[in-house]
Amino acid sequence: MKTLLVLRHGKSSWSDPALDDHERPLNKRGRRDGPRMGKLVRKYGLMPDVVISSHAVRARLTAEAVVQAARYAGEILLDQRLYMASPADTLSLLRTVRENAETVMIVGHNPGLEELITQLTGEPQDLPTAALAQIALPIEQWRDLKPSTRGTLLGHWRPKELA
Repeated sequence: MKTLLVLRHGKSSWSDPALDDHERPLNKRGRRDGPRMGKLVRKYGLMPDVVISSHAVRARLTAEAVVQAARYAGEILLDQRLYMASPADTLSLLRTVRENAETVMIVGHNPGLEELITQLTGEPQDLPTAALAQIALPIEQWRDLKPSTRGTLLGHWRPKELA
Protein backbone atom coordinates (compact mmCIF):
# COMPACT_ATOMS: atom_id res chain seq x y z
CA MET A 1 0.00 0.00 0.00
CA LYS A 2 1.28 3.47 -0.95
CA THR A 3 -0.07 6.87 0.05
CA LEU A 4 -0.42 9.81 -2.31
CA LEU A 5 -0.86 13.32 -0.95
CA VAL A 6 -2.26 15.69 -3.58
CA LEU A 7 -1.76 19.38 -2.76
CA ARG A 8 -2.90 22.24 -4.93
CA HIS A 9 -0.73 25.36 -4.87
CA GLY A 10 -1.80 28.27 -2.69
CA LYS A 11 -3.75 31.27 -3.94
CA SER A 12 -1.65 33.20 -6.42
CA SER A 13 -1.28 36.90 -7.01
CA TRP A 14 -2.68 38.56 -10.11
CA SER A 15 -1.38 42.01 -9.14
CA ASP A 16 1.04 42.15 -12.09
CA PRO A 17 -0.95 41.36 -15.28
CA ALA A 18 2.27 41.44 -17.35
CA LEU A 19 3.75 38.54 -15.35
CA ASP A 20 3.86 35.18 -17.10
CA ASP A 21 1.52 32.58 -15.55
CA HIS A 22 4.48 30.39 -14.57
CA GLU A 23 6.04 33.28 -12.61
CA ARG A 24 3.03 34.33 -10.53
CA PRO A 25 3.85 34.37 -6.78
CA LEU A 26 1.50 33.69 -3.88
CA ASN A 27 -0.79 36.39 -2.58
CA LYS A 28 -1.35 37.06 1.14
CA ARG A 29 -3.85 34.21 1.53
CA GLY A 30 -1.54 31.83 -0.35
CA ARG A 31 1.36 32.72 1.96
CA ARG A 32 -0.89 32.14 4.99
CA ASP A 33 -2.37 28.81 3.86
CA GLY A 34 0.88 26.94 3.13
CA PRO A 35 2.06 26.90 6.76
CA ARG A 36 -1.46 25.95 7.91
CA MET A 37 -1.43 22.91 5.66
CA GLY A 38 2.09 22.01 6.80
CA LYS A 39 0.94 21.99 10.42
CA LEU A 40 -1.93 19.72 9.40
CA VAL A 41 0.53 17.33 7.72
CA ARG A 42 2.55 17.17 10.95
CA LYS A 43 -0.52 16.90 13.22
CA TYR A 44 -2.04 13.97 11.28
CA GLY A 45 1.23 12.13 10.70
CA LEU A 46 1.08 12.58 6.93
CA MET A 47 4.81 13.23 6.53
CA PRO A 48 5.87 12.40 2.98
CA ASP A 49 8.99 10.49 2.06
CA VAL A 50 9.19 12.40 -1.22
CA VAL A 51 7.81 15.82 -2.23
CA ILE A 52 7.53 16.63 -5.93
CA SER A 53 6.35 20.09 -6.96
CA SER A 54 5.55 21.83 -10.19
CA HIS A 55 8.33 24.26 -11.02
CA ALA A 56 5.85 27.16 -11.25
CA VAL A 57 6.66 29.83 -8.66
CA ARG A 58 3.32 29.57 -6.83
CA ALA A 59 3.61 25.77 -6.51
CA ARG A 60 7.25 25.89 -5.39
CA LEU A 61 6.51 28.56 -2.76
CA THR A 62 3.54 26.53 -1.50
CA ALA A 63 5.65 23.37 -1.26
CA GLU A 64 8.39 25.24 0.61
CA ALA A 65 5.93 26.72 3.13
CA VAL A 66 4.19 23.37 3.71
CA VAL A 67 7.37 21.36 4.24
CA GLN A 68 8.87 23.99 6.52
CA ALA A 69 5.79 24.00 8.78
CA ALA A 70 5.59 20.20 8.65
CA ARG A 71 9.30 19.97 9.55
CA TYR A 72 9.99 17.77 6.54
CA ALA A 73 13.73 17.13 6.37
CA GLY A 74 14.00 16.02 2.74
CA GLU A 75 14.33 17.97 -0.44
CA ILE A 76 11.62 19.23 -2.76
CA LEU A 77 11.99 17.82 -6.25
CA LEU A 78 10.88 20.36 -8.85
CA ASP A 79 9.46 18.84 -12.00
CA GLN A 80 8.18 20.75 -15.00
CA ARG A 81 5.89 17.84 -15.90
CA LEU A 82 3.57 18.84 -13.02
CA TYR A 83 2.94 22.30 -14.51
CA MET A 84 -0.58 22.02 -15.90
CA ALA A 85 -0.25 18.22 -15.94
CA SER A 86 -2.99 15.86 -17.02
CA PRO A 87 -3.72 12.82 -14.83
CA ALA A 88 -1.76 10.69 -17.33
CA ASP A 89 1.26 13.01 -17.01
CA THR A 90 1.14 12.81 -13.21
CA LEU A 91 0.75 9.02 -13.17
CA SER A 92 3.72 8.72 -15.51
CA LEU A 93 5.82 10.85 -13.15
CA LEU A 94 4.68 8.90 -10.07
CA ARG A 95 5.74 5.61 -11.68
CA THR A 96 9.34 6.89 -11.51
CA VAL A 97 9.34 7.52 -7.73
CA ARG A 98 11.83 5.50 -5.69
CA GLU A 99 10.21 2.30 -4.46
CA ASN A 100 11.06 2.71 -0.78
CA ALA A 101 8.96 5.89 -0.66
CA GLU A 102 5.72 4.94 1.09
CA THR A 103 4.14 8.42 1.02
CA VAL A 104 4.56 10.88 -1.85
CA MET A 105 3.29 14.46 -1.95
CA ILE A 106 2.73 16.17 -5.26
CA VAL A 107 2.15 19.92 -5.48
CA GLY A 108 0.51 21.10 -8.66
CA HIS A 109 -2.40 22.69 -10.45
CA ASN A 110 -6.03 22.30 -11.42
CA PRO A 111 -7.83 21.02 -13.35
CA GLY A 112 -5.37 18.13 -13.55
CA LEU A 113 -5.24 17.45 -9.81
CA GLU A 114 -9.03 17.27 -9.42
CA GLU A 115 -9.18 14.99 -12.45
CA LEU A 116 -6.44 12.79 -10.94
CA ILE A 117 -8.33 12.43 -7.65
CA THR A 118 -11.51 11.50 -9.50
CA GLN A 119 -9.66 8.98 -11.68
CA LEU A 120 -7.89 7.32 -8.73
CA THR A 121 -10.84 7.27 -6.30
CA GLY A 122 -13.97 7.44 -8.44
CA GLU A 123 -15.03 10.33 -6.18
CA PRO A 124 -15.08 13.84 -7.66
CA GLN A 125 -13.61 16.30 -5.18
CA ASP A 126 -13.14 20.01 -5.45
CA LEU A 127 -9.59 21.07 -4.71
CA PRO A 128 -9.49 24.80 -4.00
CA THR A 129 -6.14 26.50 -3.59
CA ALA A 130 -3.90 24.95 -0.89
CA ALA A 131 -6.31 22.03 -0.36
CA LEU A 132 -4.89 18.59 0.37
CA ALA A 133 -6.21 15.12 -0.45
CA GLN A 134 -4.87 11.83 0.96
CA ILE A 135 -5.30 8.73 -1.20
CA ALA A 136 -4.38 5.15 -0.24
CA LEU A 137 -3.27 3.22 -3.30
CA PRO A 138 -3.42 -0.60 -3.43
CA ILE A 139 0.02 -0.99 -5.01
CA GLU A 140 3.31 -2.38 -3.73
CA GLN A 141 5.56 -0.42 -6.08
CA TRP A 142 5.04 3.02 -7.63
CA ARG A 143 5.83 1.54 -11.04
CA ASP A 144 2.64 -0.53 -10.66
CA LEU A 145 0.44 2.60 -10.70
CA LYS A 146 -1.89 2.46 -13.70
CA PRO A 147 -4.78 4.60 -14.98
CA SER A 148 -7.09 1.80 -13.79
CA THR A 149 -5.69 1.74 -10.22
CA ARG A 150 -8.48 2.49 -7.73
CA GLY A 151 -7.46 4.03 -4.45
CA THR A 152 -9.38 5.16 -1.40
CA LEU A 153 -9.80 8.80 -0.42
CA LEU A 154 -8.76 8.86 3.24
CA GLY A 155 -8.80 12.59 3.85
CA HIS A 156 -9.59 15.91 2.21
CA TRP A 157 -8.74 19.22 3.88
CA ARG A 158 -9.33 22.81 2.81
CA PRO A 159 -7.45 25.67 4.47
CA LYS A 160 -10.62 27.63 5.22
CA GLU A 161 -11.93 24.70 7.29
CA LEU A 162 -8.90 24.70 9.58
CA ALA A 163 -8.97 26.53 12.88
